[in-house]
Amino acid sequence: MPIDITMPRLSDTMEQGTIIKWHVTEGQDVSAGDVLADVETDKATMEMQSFDDGRIASLSVAEGEPVDIGTVVAVLLEEDESDDAVADTPASQPPPVPPAETPTPPAVVEAPASGASSPRGSHLKATPVARRLAEEHGVDLQSLQGSGPGGRIVKRDVLAAVGAGQETRAAVPPSARGEVVDLARTDTPSLPATPVQAAPMTLTGDDRREPVSSMRQTIARRLVQSKQEIPHYQVSMAFAMDELSALRKQLNGDLADQDIKLSINDLLVRACALAMHQNPLMNASWDGDAIVYHERVHIGVAVALPEERGGGLVVPVIRDANFKSLRAISTETRALAEKARTRGLSVEEMEGATFTISNLGMFGVDNFTAIINPPNSAILAVGATLEKPVVRDGELAVGLEMNATLSNDHRVIDGATAARWLGTFRSLIEHPSSILV
Repeated sequence: MPIDITMPRLSDTMEQGTIIKWHVTEGQDVSAGDVLADVETDKATMEMQSFDDGRIASLSVAEGEPVDIGTVVAVLLEEDESDDAVADTPASQPPPVPPAETPTPPAVVEAPASGASSPRGSHLKATPVARRLAEEHGVDLQSLQGSGPGGRIVKRDVLAAVGAGQETRAAVPPSARGEVVDLARTDTPSLPATPVQAAPMTLTGDDRREPVSSMRQTIARRLVQSKQEIPHYQVSMAFAMDELSALRKQLNGDLADQDIKLSINDLLVRACALAMHQNPLMNASWDGDAIVYHERVHIGVAVALPEERGGGLVVPVIRDANFKSLRAISTETRALAEKARTRGLSVEEMEGATFTISNLGMFGVDNFTAIINPPNSAILAVGATLEKPVVRDGELAVGLEMNATLSNDHRVIDGATAARWLGTFRSLIEHPSSILV
């Protein structure tokens, strides 16, 4: 019996998905765990994988076409099935989309996604391959918890029940298994914005109108929401960078034979994390009628995506950055940035930041302000390190200086709190040996 492959829910807020690239063609044989397509969600570009072995009978959704969750995007034939089986099968109706989860206070949660519990009795959902294997091995399907889309029992579940589950669970994203890792959620409740009546736009023959991606729409919506709902204010400070730059040069010389090259941003991430740890009032989020103070320090690092991938901005997260070495921070940051620009990050790799750093110094920008990334309460905008005339020990000299601006949520962070954090951060930057311990 043909198996419908439907658009899965790959994030807790996802309502539609867009297949930006098919990795299979009609007639191609696939195995459970094979990547079928790259899917753009509202948060990231993620891989959609096969849950069964078989042959692709048809691809029913074109690249670039947004479709609702539950829409059939491809049909898979089991072994020894002919294409006639597709024609003989009634068209499948998309299953109802489970409602989006109600946002909860920041916490570590592992729970089944909406609709992930296995149905019982005559409404039991299982793929044909899973049913056949269960019959062959005497496995009661009603005793299994389905890990496929919508709680469907798939081949992997049956094999696990008979002690042969070395299939592909490790390769399947947690969001497709029905698990949600929620560390200081990156989504906030959507509130209706007051519509702005803009004048009609007149296009000329030289203009080009290009529809925006789901990710760009999400970025736009969240930035507007951030500016409308969060009372932003900024505090700026200049930093002497002579000692930090000298330390970086020395460390890179020592690490040259290990193929490790630290960037200024790596040292800034470490300094930010230590400053957050020393000023716990900064490591907090607004939660309606309460302020949540986070025990762990997770630093988000803004990464610009290349234009050929639609542009935009993603924020991979360096977890427990205050406990990680510079070498670990550098290696992890580069790996996440490379993945973001090529294959796309998973939702888990972008969730949980308690503070964000945005660095435009590499583009020669010397000063700017950034919009807070909810549910963070602050974001640091870092400019370039430039040679400037400075006063050192009462003498005019040429020195290295960097400007940085801290944007804060005034509901959570008072001006004095922000100033104390910047003071700690400057002390770490201008006495960088403390960053190493």
